[in-house]
Amino acid sequence: MKGSEPAGQERPCHTIGVLTGGGDCPGLNAVIRAVVKTARKFGYQVIGVRNGWKGLVEGDVEPLTDFGVAGILVRGGTILGTSRTNPLKDEDAVQRLLANLARFGIDALVAIGGDDTLTVAGRLHEMGVRVVGVPKTIDNDLSGTDVTFGFDTAVATVTDAIDRLHTTAESHHRIMVLEVMGRHAGWIATTAGIAGGADEILIPEVPFEIDVVCEGLRARRNRGKTFSIVVVAEGARPKEASGFVTSSGKKDEFGHEQLGGIGHLVGAAIESRLGAETRVTVLGHVQRGGSPTARDRVLATRFGVKAVEEIHAGNFGTMVALKGDKIETVPLARAITQKTVDMDLYEMARIFF
Repeated sequence: MKGSEPAGQERPCHTIGVLTGGGDCPGLNAVIRAVVKTARKFGYQVIGVRNGWKGLVEGDVEPLTDFGVAGILVRGGTILGTSRTNPLKDEDAVQRLLANLARFGIDALVAIGGDDTLTVAGRLHEMGVRVVGVPKTIDNDLSGTDVTFGFDTAVATVTDAIDRLHTTAESHHRIMVLEVMGRHAGWIATTAGIAGGADEILIPEVPFEIDVVCEGLRARRNRGKTFSIVVVAEGARPKEASGFVTSSGKKDEFGHEQLGGIGHLVGAAIESRLGAETRVTVLGHVQRGGSPTARDRVLATRFGVKAVEEIHAGNFGTMVALKGDKIETVPLARAITQKTVDMDLYEMARIFF
């Protein structure tokens, strides 16, 4: 679709800026590499912005060349660094950001991130910044795209963890509780839980009753199954809870609480009710790390290529997205609405509980 260019701002593009914001994610470097190589095709220069929006506020940038992105396709994380900086909290920060875009001659911007990063991108577009977004989150919770890159790698990591927990759970006749990422959406828990053969999957979309969970595990034990695997998303919560379960009380600049603790709460409740030896594993940032899967490398590369093509075509205020097998674009305002787990998928998973 054709983006909306603010009146009076149609001008040739010579330099593209690229930044990565929010949590790191397997495949970020593949996008950066694709942006640099596709920009060369159109004769553009590329400037990398260090540490997300913070780098644009502070003027922390570096030129990116073919040599600079050589070999990064297989690397996890981001060579540019990242942060959870929210420049919209401070009008002075916004003005410095805009001044630095002009200072470094950045004519258009590729913003790679999740809902927070892309929300900022959308607001900046309204101010006249020429920006194209690229969806990034291991949680797969952006509605504008069928899949986000990083999700496949995270699911593979969690599935491997479930496989490993199965063998030790069976050997010791234990119940294993695995806490995984997923603040508002349980895509990782559901998908990896199905792939790994979990016996219970607890997600944010379906508040749970611990007594019902324990009844299911007790029935399984009565059928002769001496071990069980419970996968719980960090944002899952009991029906009677009014908010997230947290262990630190810390918040980031976008106001998000640092989650953690639901796995231990569930594990303790199971052990006290069933008298079964229960162990808890919190997978944490392991889900974000490591080399991206082949699927994520290809998807991230396609996103990076399309982002530059959209800049070349003058389509701004959009996000690139996977729709079926095609890479398309959607308006940023529509792209960042939340996508929760398909209940048909979750109900299918419940067959195996």
